[in-house]
Formats: sequence, C-alpha cells, structure tokens
Amino acid sequence: MDFHAVLELILKDFQRGNIRYGLIGGFALGALGVSRATIDLDFLINKEDLGKVDAIMKSHAYECVYKSENVSQYVSALKIFGEIDFLHAFRKISLGMLERAQEKDIFEGRFKIRVLIPEDIIGLKIQSLANNPARIQREYLDIEALMGHFGENLNWGLIEEYFSLFQLKEKFIELKAKYYHAK
Repeated sequence: MDFHAVLELILKDFQRGNIRYGLIGGFALGALGVSRATIDLDFLINKEDLGKVDAIMKSHAYECVYKSENVSQYVSALKIFGEIDFLHAFRKISLGMLERAQEKDIFEGRFKIRVLIPEDIIGLKIQSLANNPARIQREYLDIEALMGHFGENLNWGLIEEYFSLFQLKEKFIELKAKYYHAK
C-alpha cells in the first residue's frame, strides 16, 4: 500500500465531507512517534458519517468486502491502494475518542491527519485483545510501546478505566508500575 497516495486521495474528501474520524492502528502509532510496521490503514469514524465514507471509498474504486454494525472493510483491486478498515463510533465511549482526536502532521508536514490520543488507542487495543485472545501478544506490544514512549504524560486514570471495563485491573497495575515514573 502506498500510504501517501491513499491519504492524498481520501483526506481531502474527508475534510470536504466533514467526516468525523480519527486514525487508529499501526499507522497511528507511527504518527504519534512510535515505530510500528503496518500494511493497512485503520480509522474510527462517526457511524452517522458511514454513508458519506462509503461514497468516498467507492468513488476511489474501493469495494466494501465486509460490513457489520461495528466495522467496515474496504479493499482496492489495485495493490497500491490496499485495504482500509473503519470502526464505527456510536457509543458514548467511542464518540468521546473522536472528540479527543488531535491533528498531527505526517509525511514531513505535507498532510495533517486526525489521530486518536494514545490513551484512546490503548483503549481500543484492550478491547481488541479482550475480544480476540489470538491478538493478546500483538496488542500488548503496542500498548507497552505507547506507555514506554509517553510514560507519565499519559492520562493514567483514563487508561485505568479502559482496563477496568474489561476486568484487567491487575494488568493495569502491573503496567503502570512499569511505565509510570512520577517526578
């Protein structure tokens, strides 16, 4: 996937369509300064914008190969455009994540993109590992990379809420002891 080409296509359309979105996943980690290889793009979008997003994706020759209440997956026949996944925000927690998303420069400032804050990316990763035990190792690696990078600058109270939501309080205590070093 050519991330530059894909983002050049869709970010202008997202802005024109007033799409409420936030970048998540591996590319988001990179935008936050945490290196991580990735092969696709992942976004959290307001579910009310789903129709507009579908039209944007189809206008760029993407095909919707999967759609449920919670996620949509689009794939291009052209390898250069690859796969883009969308999580649908409609609950209070995920809508709050979209509100907290922050604009970041990518590609040496050539693009601006809204990215979820690290705490909210951690929250989504906790949800992912709770929903799919096969992802536990990968998600904890990303969580620890974010915690190691941002340390005491994180909102540990928000992170604790996410861990508690999935009955993972002991894991939270372990990770906070490892990565939170108050001055």
